[in-house]
Amino acid sequence: MVHIYCGDGKGKTTAAVGLALRCAGSGGKVLFCGFLKDGKSSEIKVLEKTENITVMPFLDNVRFSFKMTENEKNEAAQFYTKQLETAAKSAKNYDMLVLDEIFHAVNKGFAPITAVLEMIENTPDTEIVLTGRDPAEELCKAADYITEMKKIKHPFDNGIKARKGIEF
Repeated sequence: MVHIYCGDGKGKTTAAVGLALRCAGSGGKVLFCGFLKDGKSSEIKVLEKTENITVMPFLDNVRFSFKMTENEKNEAAQFYTKQLETAAKSAKNYDMLVLDEIFHAVNKGFAPITAVLEMIENTPDTEIVLTGRDPAEELCKAADYITEMKKIKHPFDNGIKARKGIEF
């Protein structure tokens, strides 16, 4: 089945990581692929040490897309398109595939939506978890679960920066 964790609230990646840990804890194999993050978040360290979870490489020194130069955007598009191709080819060997922040990658043109939709169609026996803000309508139609995290209040609104172990 296809799971979507979306919205402007905190907890999308946290929910996906929790589901990945649950799958791995029950003996399932998980492939975790992150988009538009540098792989230095605290949860990645735990996932890399967890039996039955494979974490794909991250793009080094990735910046917010609105701060990227055209060269950085081109590099990101090449990297993430290749990551998605690799994940799609490998998905059949896993019980679960997590594509963290895939919606932003798709929406900004760093990963083709057609590749995500084809992967969903071609891996019916793999649980697929997609996260991020603003999922495309086509992806929502393909989903079996959609959970929206809605921000009501967040410390960032008061100038408090992300804290290690909580937001990253």
